Amino acid sequence: MRRIRVAACQINTRVGDLDHNVEAILNALDTAEAAGADLAVFPELAITGYPPEDLVLKPGFVEDNRAALGKVAARTGRCVAVIGFVDHDHDLHNAAAVCAHGEIQTTYRKQLLPNSSVFDERRYFEPGRPDQVELVTVAGVTVGISICEDAWSADGPIRVQAQAGAELIVNLNASPYHEGKLDVRERMLATRAADASATLVYVNQVGGQDELVFDGASMIFDSEGTLLARGPQFAESVLVTDIDVRAVFRKRLLDPRGRTNPPRLPVKAVTDAPGPVTDEVEAIITPALGDAEEVYRALVLGTRDYVEKNGFTDVVFGLSGGIDSSLCAVIAADAVGAENVHAVALPSRHSTEHSITDAEALCDNVGIDLRTIAIESAYAEVLELLAPSFEGHDPDVTEENIQGRIRMIVLMGLANKFRRWLVMICGNKSELAVGYTTVYGVDMAGGFAPIKDVAKTKVYELAHWRNSIGDGPVIPEHVLTKPPSAELAPGQLDSDNLPPYEVLDPILERYVELDHTAAEIVVEGFDAELVRRITRLVDVAEWKRRQSPVGVRVTPKAFGKDRRLPITNGYRG
Repeated sequence: MRRIRVAACQINTRVGDLDHNVEAILNALDTAEAAGADLAVFPELAITGYPPEDLVLKPGFVEDNRAALGKVAARTGRCVAVIGFVDHDHDLHNAAAVCAHGEIQTTYRKQLLPNSSVFDERRYFEPGRPDQVELVTVAGVTVGISICEDAWSADGPIRVQAQAGAELIVNLNASPYHEGKLDVRERMLATRAADASATLVYVNQVGGQDELVFDGASMIFDSEGTLLARGPQFAESVLVTDIDVRAVFRKRLLDPRGRTNPPRLPVKAVTDAPGPVTDEVEAIITPALGDAEEVYRALVLGTRDYVEKNGFTDVVFGLSGGIDSSLCAVIAADAVGAENVHAVALPSRHSTEHSITDAEALCDNVGIDLRTIAIESAYAEVLELLAPSFEGHDPDVTEENIQGRIRMIVLMGLANKFRRWLVMICGNKSELAVGYTTVYGVDMAGGFAPIKDVAKTKVYELAHWRNSIGDGPVIPEHVLTKPPSAELAPGQLDSDNLPPYEVLDPILERYVELDHTAAEIVVEGFDAELVRRITRLVDVAEWKRRQSPVGVRVTPKAFGKDRRLPITNGYRG
């Protein structure tokens, strides 16, 4: 058996925290070595964290990242470690260092740089040159190196390296999560491995970074494109797998496609033979999560990492007794612990009794702190203050929105007083899309928005799923069944201003995420007048969204890095 033992090290890095990242890499490397691994593969830009953005424009940061890599390289022995870092000569490169025997043996530079969606790598990096690629031998196996986007092209570096003789290709990744991304990746990688007739090791980072969340789920495929191993989603892991590469040679004997003018690449010998023979490691394929659980786990991880990586200890938010704030309460408790979550009921003259009782029941179920701070006296004072200026004008949305802004004053006051509390806001994507929010109010101002990228219909789905696990339901049934309301006016319901969310969300999905024009949506059978009204609401609310805090990205196109439309915009398609 021609065997190589590979450790896929999916770790949770911190952007800019070089010492933390070095420690995380060395801890995972220790685990890989203890398991007898010949090769340990780490995520893309593991030294710096991903994405480092404009940090790489600081020459001092780039030098410090090289020094950090040197610390890791000096620690390596027989187990070869492939580690992502920022390389530089006359320009910057997204690179991978092959480290062994206390030294950097060779370096690979990423050739295909993504510049779409949340990626803007061409702003920072120069592509690597194909004529500078060097293969390496590890445990007697010829190994090629690639980074993330390099795997997404059928004619890219993986094919070239395989034709040049690589039997195993490692692919370092910082691939952000969105719903359904795992299936897309798995199909693509299986195809790439089969077409290259090579074993493919895909290693992805895990953790939250601002609005991005990385789901891990590192995978290994054989030369037929069959999944051999898969790591967990949303958790750190060192996935150790024994790979028999004899099948690669056999398959290539039967496949003439790589025999026509194959490229010639230099090969550097790093280790000649596998480590001491030990019992074979059983390959592990961690089951994929279901749709609702996958999204929920992403929200929890993104929230936890934003809180912890930014030095906060607690979360505070307004709990209205509605579905959005109830779901956010449970997400926060699962993320940072119920003892670190503080809910604040902020009733006004328009609040219903069930808002308070539902909030109390939720907090009892979850075990989180609830305090009630009535805003009626402050609201009355502000109305009186503004009365001379408002004279002759009937009450309207202005008076409604004052309540939301007073509530945010209270929450920010608590956060300021207790220093390391983060204000969490509970607005969902549907409301944010159409501007059904109060700018500078409790549903838009604050530090973090967990469900900012979650449509209202998905909010209900996630709430039902969370109630289905554990020791029993935590979100009261009445919260799930009562009509949604902002409770800013007597008898107010969301349906007074918006169509049912089951009608609204499909329109928003087409307009926001699929980039359909209003005319194209109408052609699909939606009511023309409604579509025109909804798409106009989306357009004119752009200025509001620019002022909202970051939140976890779980769809292919979130507000923020994904979707960048001008505020001043005269197009109405």
